Amino acid sequence: MRILTVNDDGIRSPGLAALVRAVSGFGEVWVVAPSEQCSGMSQKLSLFNEMPLREADFPVPVKGAWSLGGTPADCVKVALDHLLDFKPDYVFSGVNDGWNAGFDIAYSGTIGACYEAVMNGIPAIAFSARMKGELEIAERYMPELARELIDLGQKPGEIWNVNFPGGTLHDVRGILRERRIAPMQLYNGVFSSRVHPEGYKMLSQQGVPIGRGVAPEGSDIAAVLDGYISVGKIMSPVM
Repeated sequence: MRILTVNDDGIRSPGLAALVRAVSGFGEVWVVAPSEQCSGMSQKLSLFNEMPLREADFPVPVKGAWSLGGTPADCVKVALDHLLDFKPDYVFSGVNDGWNAGFDIAYSGTIGACYEAVMNGIPAIAFSARMKGELEIAERYMPELARELIDLGQKPGEIWNVNFPGGTLHDVRGILRERRIAPMQLYNGVFSSRVHPEGYKMLSQQGVPIGRGVAPEGSDIAAVLDGYISVGKIMSPVM
């Protein structure tokens, strides 16, 4: 299998290295990732700016690794249209620093890279974990879940979406499959402001996660907040 790995947290993200370690046993792996943090980019493309492209020293053995001064979707397009002389068998995106569940999926650069993949006829899986959390659970379960989901397959336009709970291996309560997207945001936007010396406001946004018991049972948000690994599907909005 020939695999393309991407993310939205940047080429140096520990989550990306964890993902590559997890899937390297499936075949040959290439990495194309943003040079900088690109969370919240969704499927945005860099249409009017030049994008620096550099070969990268990657901490895990791979066939090739590059950093791109662009978005996660840019990374997939550049890989397919410029860097690789073949079509990958699979695209894996993540491990994102922060859950991609509920309506927050709409903003995710991790998911945006997967949308770009399935638009090009390549199946994709997104992996995410609790923000600023340990990757112990993700590293333990990613290889077997990736193999399971590859074997199950997916229809054109479908993306497998996997979210790992926080804590240690001792804390994880199990795997919940066929989780539906919760009809709400996991992170509520809270704005703070300061006054610029020229008199106008400068706003900054911070996401505050909701608590347990708010999301409906059977949803992705309820699963991860209750300590389970959540597995579900997302459909490309254009397919």
